[in-house]
Amino acid sequence: MSNETVTRATLAEAVYRKVGLSRTESRQLVGQVLELVIDALDKEEIVKLSSFGTFRIRHKKARIGRNPRTKEEAIISPRRVPSFRASPHMKARINGEDKD
Repeated sequence: MSNETVTRATLAEAVYRKVGLSRTESRQLVGQVLELVIDALDKEEIVKLSSFGTFRIRHKKARIGRNPRTKEEAIISPRRVPSFRASPHMKARINGEDKD
């Protein structure tokens, strides 16, 4: 199992190698795509990437939490959190079931 992390830089390097844009253009392209995804989620839009998955915002209600060390109760405020659901194609590929 590999413990490598895919970062913006590694994505930009992959775009540079596969697409042939300059390193600067590749870095800008990756940054712009990620900004578009973030902006859409901020507007509560659903971001669906074919054969990859769907990003959306979930709303969590306020609740009472507890500090596990002190057992002290605290209010956890309501918030919006991003969630991701992988497509069936991605799940199949990760599990080695995809023949493509």
